[in-house]
Amino acid sequence: MLSGLPIPLSWRSTLFSASLSLLIIGTALSGRIANAQEPQNGTSSSISPEFFETHVRPLLAKHCYECHSRKEGPDNGALVLESITGITKGGSRGPLFQSDHPDSGLFLKSIRYEDPELQMPPAGKLSESDLRTLETWIAGGAPLPEYKEDDQPLASTGIDLATARQFWSFQPLRQTPVPTTNDSEWPRTAIDQFLLAEMNRQNLAPSPEAERSTLLRRLSFDVTGLPPTPEELNHFETNTSPTAFEEEVDRLLASPHYGERWARVWLDLARYTDFTPDWQSPTDRGWIYRDWVVSFLNENRPYDEFLRLQLAADLQPETDPKDLAALGFIGLSPTYWKELRLAPSVIEQIVADEWDERLDAASRTWLGLTVTCARCHDHKFDPITMKDYYALAGVLASTQLHERPLLPEAEATTVLAAQKQVRELDAKLKTLREQKSPEAAQVEQQINEIRNNTPHIDTPSAHVLREASIYVLPEGDELTRLEYRENQSRDLPIFQRGNPSNPGTTVPRQYIEVLSPETPQPFTQGSGRAELAEAMLKNSPGLLARVFVNRIWAQHFGAGLVRTPSDFGTQGDRPTHPELLEYLSYEFVSRGWNIKWLHREILTSAAWRQSSQYRSDGEQLDPDNRFLWRMNRRRLDIEMWRDAILAANGRLNLTMGGPSQAIDDPANVRRTIYVTVAREELHHMLRMYDFPEASAHSPKREPTTTPLQQLFVLNSPWMQEQATALYQKISMPPVPDTPSVSDGTIAGAIRATYRNLFSRWPTDEELAVGITYLTGGVEPAATLNSEVPVEKWTEYLQALLGINELYFVD
Repeated sequence: MLSGLPIPLSWRSTLFSASLSLLIIGTALSGRIANAQEPQNGTSSSISPEFFETHVRPLLAKHCYECHSRKEGPDNGALVLESITGITKGGSRGPLFQSDHPDSGLFLKSIRYEDPELQMPPAGKLSESDLRTLETWIAGGAPLPEYKEDDQPLASTGIDLATARQFWSFQPLRQTPVPTTNDSEWPRTAIDQFLLAEMNRQNLAPSPEAERSTLLRRLSFDVTGLPPTPEELNHFETNTSPTAFEEEVDRLLASPHYGERWARVWLDLARYTDFTPDWQSPTDRGWIYRDWVVSFLNENRPYDEFLRLQLAADLQPETDPKDLAALGFIGLSPTYWKELRLAPSVIEQIVADEWDERLDAASRTWLGLTVTCARCHDHKFDPITMKDYYALAGVLASTQLHERPLLPEAEATTVLAAQKQVRELDAKLKTLREQKSPEAAQVEQQINEIRNNTPHIDTPSAHVLREASIYVLPEGDELTRLEYRENQSRDLPIFQRGNPSNPGTTVPRQYIEVLSPETPQPFTQGSGRAELAEAMLKNSPGLLARVFVNRIWAQHFGAGLVRTPSDFGTQGDRPTHPELLEYLSYEFVSRGWNIKWLHREILTSAAWRQSSQYRSDGEQLDPDNRFLWRMNRRRLDIEMWRDAILAANGRLNLTMGGPSQAIDDPANVRRTIYVTVAREELHHMLRMYDFPEASAHSPKREPTTTPLQQLFVLNSPWMQEQATALYQKISMPPVPDTPSVSDGTIAGAIRATYRNLFSRWPTDEELAVGITYLTGGVEPAATLNSEVPVEKWTEYLQALLGINELYFVD
């Protein structure tokens, strides 16, 4: 398959026929079957270079820089671990890693203490968790960031804030004039003028508009994550109104399924999970946050409110109780077991790791900055200091995870107290029943009275936050205790080399200095979460808007204007169209942070409506399509792919909201946003199709192509069940004027199936291939009830479900 190109329509039948033959003899399918994918700009490894900055470099700084920094390294085995160049080069003993045998490299041997003559760090072996982090990195190929500044860190003498504030992504928003071009026909929106001006400079020309069936399929998946129905296709294809396409855009943006599709994009960033560890309470209410995100997006409330509520809904004046669910962004954060029989120094590190994870998720999601790279030292490349890091970490140290029913304060307090009483009485009742005590009846009556006298007692509690600081204190000589100081905030000291046992100067809670036009003022209102949200919106609206606009653009075009969506710092990519990004960001904010306006502006552009077909002239000048002379062909996420299959066979349950359901539950035919996401044990089907781990912020999906995906399509019971369900649908009695079902003939069934699956009718050749396979070549008018075995139909339909055309959007 050609890299990055759609397969021409004329190839489809040939490949499909060959694939059916392979299916018959039971071998692996080739060509368009079994999700064979064009190579993508990405890696099959699940370890990204960002893993180095967020997990590996802090360990090197803590345990290795003392001897292997730029200054000390030349005298210690000529090994410099402070720079990418030094890590790549290795030391006097040779390279650190062996690509062909990762498990036997010099670095791994030394930290495992396998060689008595070479044990690093010499002060003592790393902890098991630190070892696992480094082993994971090496097993993933030890990826390193591709730095663009000659691998030179910021000067250690300090940061020139005036110069640093001139960096492109830190600039205030500015109104950008729309360029003019000589083409008066192609551009539809300002977006097109910007893109066309750049195409002209590159001697490129835009592609023609895609055909209507392709456009509606693309639009429907983009906006709602669902395929269009045959009825919707018929309406659009026959609508002669000059605003027919805009009408479809507005219809889909108004659909409640819009919120489901775009909430899942946000949940990747928020490392959403349905379940939290069993030492937390509640443990299974993540869905309340998920449903809040869906509802918020459907209501088209502004993005600045989205930020305020997720950081500090409990601290906003007159917050609707239902909006407290927004606190799940932090309330669902990973937590780590704290064994209080261990020394305080161990527990301090665990608590600091929790703050670090929350700060990483927040800073990369909202600001597109890797702030946590400043945990052990000033950021090596961005103007972010350790003082900035611990100023923000203090906000999180003053905030604790909590649970609460989404009720007014007084009612919530009453319900929580009643629920606690019932839990205690339930435990007592269990013991009394085991003892066969007559007192059991009395306790049971107490429980009933409490339940009957407490309105809303069964209201589930959401993952929220409370104002309280945490302190790790000694308990005797060897044990530890945790002390929570309610409604008290806490400023943190700078932990030297990231070590909580080595505190330095205490810094006030405040905003990042380089993003503040003047010296940042300390936060004084509780934890400072509300002040942090306001500081971001007041001091960094340009950065916030650029990051979010870029994320939306990437979903619609397959790649962002900035290709590093969660890194807008110096090591991130520069925008391919800086003026266009500036224009959209300015307009987005000036229109009240209106998210649906942004979608509509992109979707109604001529650029978005282009064909994705290959053109040799464009491929020669711009093989990566960075200048968007055609639309990118994109692979569906697993959610859209699974939903499309269920929709095609008529089984998809569109009920919205509520608790999740296991993806392997045979009865689960709900949308995939409602399948269970477990942080500790992500289901193998989700992982196989590139669903991100819920343990950390995920900037974007990394597509892979593996044999397991192909085997799943060929052999899994789930795919076989879907093929059977699809046969049951097409074998239903014909319904007049309903193109989604068969007219009762084999040819009609094949046509209806293609229309349902691919939003188009089959070609004559594809129709002939199907009839020949099913019947051996009888007349197309033969009925479904002819001598074609059901097994042959389901094999044929399973082959269609495995074709790449279903898995991609043109």
